[in-house]
Amino acid sequence: MNFFSTLAMGALLLSCAALLPSAASAAPIDAALKTGPFGVSVQAYSFNRFTAFEAIDKTAECGAKLIEFYPGQKLAPDGEDKVDQNMSAEATAKLKQHLADKKIRAIAFGVTGIDKDEAGARKLFAWAKGLGIEVINTESIDALDTAEKMAKEFDMHVGIHDHPKRPNDPNYKLWDPNFVLSLVKNRERVGSCADVGHWVRSGVRPLDGLRILSGHIVSSHFKDLNEFTPDAHDLPWGTGISQAKEMLDELKKQGFEGPMSVEYEYHWDNSLPEIAQCVAFVRGWAAAQPAK
Repeated sequence: MNFFSTLAMGALLLSCAALLPSAASAAPIDAALKTGPFGVSVQAYSFNRFTAFEAIDKTAECGAKLIEFYPGQKLAPDGEDKVDQNMSAEATAKLKQHLADKKIRAIAFGVTGIDKDEAGARKLFAWAKGLGIEVINTESIDALDTAEKMAKEFDMHVGIHDHPKRPNDPNYKLWDPNFVLSLVKNRERVGSCADVGHWVRSGVRPLDGLRILSGHIVSSHFKDLNEFTPDAHDLPWGTGISQAKEMLDELKKQGFEGPMSVEYEYHWDNSLPEIAQCVAFVRGWAAAQPAK
């Protein structure tokens, strides 16, 4: 049995998976902040050559209204503050003000570690909640009990993110949507942060991954890649091999609203036009949907 057959077999178990408890969807996103039915955000890592303030500016320029921050990005051209739960109250206030000035909402944060210790985790969740963030994306699978407790306490969700398969590290299994399902299927506030691009790099067809995790996806790093190889790179949505339209169809069918982050890891210094194309693709897809 080849790898794709194995993934397809996993997809055939969906009818059984549907009987399992599923992670509740992240809090509904205001319609005014959506692109079509989805809360399309920009992962600030797409602009990691720039500051968080500049990432907010560029997010507004590309037509999105939501942003996902990542830990460690320099806050502003002046100063040494970095975006994470350890930033000062003054720096956090500056970040909130810049978001408000540009009419951008922070919706997610990651990929970040979550401390198993409740005090450390609570600091992260309290800071994120204060920014209005709804989802924290992580790969800290050793801290899921703490993560779920904090998610319930702060009325948030946690997404288990996947990086590509590591040929020299068989213990890294998050690339496999069936493994992620095994971690989240009985949890209320912990689901998948479906990085569909890393699935492609791991030999997983994105539609298979989405269907395996149906009902358990709380966020997504959405991508469309140029080829089905570990070295594939991003393309504007709808122009690659990842079946972007069909993925949107599937996510809509599942009732997923977002956050759906554009994480564009190509043309780092001048990716804004291509990220704008990704946002426009969703807008065009939504306009082509049949009237209710």
